[in-house]
Amino acid sequence: MKNRIEEIRKEKGIKQEDFAKLMGVSRQTISSLETGKYNPSIFLAYKIAKYFEMTIEEVFIFDEEI
Repeated sequence: MKNRIEEIRKEKGIKQEDFAKLMGVSRQTISSLETGKYNPSIFLAYKIAKYFEMTIEEVFIFDEEI
């Protein structure tokens, strides 16, 4: 699954470490999310989308071919 976390986070001027603290996860988790190496739980995906005032579908791009 692809996502726009890094793009949106940078637009809002939030550092990876600060965003991780806000989400209650490690900076490594945010890094892994941004590089597509980790898919979040539905709870974390919802929390991220809510923080950005977006829908989950606006932040996360589901690739049906996978």
